[in-house]
Amino acid sequence: MHEPNFLSDALAADLPLLTRVLDGVPVRVGVLDRPGRYHYANAAALEFLGLKAEELVGRTLLDVRGPEIQASWAPVAERVFAGETVTWEGWSDYVTRGRCFTEETLRPYRGSGGEVELVIAYARDLTDLKQQEQMLLDQVQALQRAEQLKAAIVDNALAAIVTTDAAGLVVEFNPAAEAMFGLSRAQALGRPVSEVIIPPRHRQGHQAGLDRMARGEEPRLMGQRLQLHALRADGTEFPIEMVLWQTQTGGQPYYTASINDMSEKVLAAEVIERQRDALRQSEKLSAMGSLLAGVAHELNNPLAIVMGRASLLEERTEGTPLHAEVRRIHDAAERCGRIVRTFLNMARQRPSERAPVLLNDLVRGAADLLQYSLRSSGVQLSLALAPELPEVSADADRLGQVVLNLIVNAQQALQGVPAPRELHIETGVDKATSLLWLRVSDNGPGVPDDMRERIFDPYFTTKGEGAGTGLGLPVSRSVARDHDGELLLEDRRAATDGRIGASFCLRLPLQPAPPSVPRAAPRVEAPAPAAQRLLVVDDEPEIADLMRAMLEGAGYDVITAESGAVALKMLDEGRFDAVISDLRMPDVDGAALWREVSERQPALAQRMLFVTGDTLSAGAQRFLADAGCGSLDKPFAKSDLLARVAALLKPK
Repeated sequence: MHEPNFLSDALAADLPLLTRVLDGVPVRVGVLDRPGRYHYANAAALEFLGLKAEELVGRTLLDVRGPEIQASWAPVAERVFAGETVTWEGWSDYVTRGRCFTEETLRPYRGSGGEVELVIAYARDLTDLKQQEQMLLDQVQALQRAEQLKAAIVDNALAAIVTTDAAGLVVEFNPAAEAMFGLSRAQALGRPVSEVIIPPRHRQGHQAGLDRMARGEEPRLMGQRLQLHALRADGTEFPIEMVLWQTQTGGQPYYTASINDMSEKVLAAEVIERQRDALRQSEKLSAMGSLLAGVAHELNNPLAIVMGRASLLEERTEGTPLHAEVRRIHDAAERCGRIVRTFLNMARQRPSERAPVLLNDLVRGAADLLQYSLRSSGVQLSLALAPELPEVSADADRLGQVVLNLIVNAQQALQGVPAPRELHIETGVDKATSLLWLRVSDNGPGVPDDMRERIFDPYFTTKGEGAGTGLGLPVSRSVARDHDGELLLEDRRAATDGRIGASFCLRLPLQPAPPSVPRAAPRVEAPAPAAQRLLVVDDEPEIADLMRAMLEGAGYDVITAESGAVALKMLDEGRFDAVISDLRMPDVDGAALWREVSERQPALAQRMLFVTGDTLSAGAQRFLADAGCGSLDKPFAKSDLLARVAALLKPK
């Protein structure tokens, strides 16, 4: 029980019991007059101010609270003494307590005469409550900021964020998920995630996983990078990479998946793999081409002998029963020569250059090369080549590769097709458009409508595994366009047996060809002047004897040498008007021979002709270009040899 506080004489007689009651309440109570002098303060007020009653009563606010509070008292006192009750709350500074948050109510006290004589002040210290409230507000604001930050991260994340509750219902679906799956957030929320993004074939496994975790079993896939397929709203599936994790909120588990669309990455990987396959295939073809080129080169010498001897024998049997048989041998040898030249043209690596080209010759060369393969595949090849087809300015090697590609594509399309398997090639000229055209058509299965626009795309192929790289048609079209032409897939009608087949048409513009050396035409052999002596150098005796026979038949005086070293000795001992030499020989090769002749007899060095089968060698091509000498590729015809020698000996 508190002892009675000291009261002024005016109140002591009237408030003895009230003072005891007021001392027991936790609210600070004080009584002040108009000047702000204390007449009473209960126990709570005295304790708060840190004063005893006798130290407080009779003192003013100025003494106890300071000038700032005293100054604010006057206008408030005016209102209260006018009969108004004033309530306020806020932060105030106390000498003993420091800064506190207080709620105060000032009520007027009317005396017996009805006039306001005193002010009763009630005050509560709400500092702790206000601080707790501020702490709670700070926490709420921090949570709000964190939630806003999380929402900003989730909403602006490049990855799709999908969150479900323990039952598998979607509770979060960010904008990236909306864009990825083609479904709005409103459409996704509350629905089973299995219906929203999981393909039907995986839904049973997904549900089994939810059931397993509902039984408290350890999750198997949490935190792992998973390569899966997801489902878009339009029903299409696409590859994704997903990381799944679990969080606990309010005692309930939630599962969040971060999902990346892997479509472009998978497509890029497929393109890279196709490119690798194409590179491996190209390496195989390059190795095969080098092998075939080597074989073709080794065939040049014996083939040159067969062609040359057949030509000489054909001349000698003119008008005899054997002439027809010899002619057949000669024609077969020429066909072998075309095949060898086609191989070498395919394997030759040199900058693109254009010259007058007869398209029909390219077709015949490709047909000769592939005739056995076509025949063994049961493909019947028919040619309808327009006679006297004009020349076109083109790169013969590249254009020949286009013809080969089209024929090989047709052959592969006919594999597995019931007989008859027909391949038809025709050429012609459209005078109205000044276009020369080549058409390659077959009676195979044709090209499906949904693939017609894609067959010219790089790496796209309709062939089986390992049967193609998807580069033949794109490269062929590129070659055609480089020649200002076009390669088209034509529309065809179904035949009576239901086959549609495919028809590709190559169109090339007829344009003036650049100046070129006229084709060597067979000429009537005229006896050479008696004084013209030729030195023939070749380490193959048969080749040397063949050229001697051809040249002596034309009236030349011919000496042969079996090596470059022997040739140099002969040049020291005798006079020669020209030298016809092999380029690749074991001791002193053609290049070394030319250098020696250039030093000893510079004029003769300008009258050297090199006969060689080494057409693939970059070194050989570089030497011939630097030396400025003519060359004749093996195998060769007699007329070609005589024409080159005549040109070599022609006075300049």
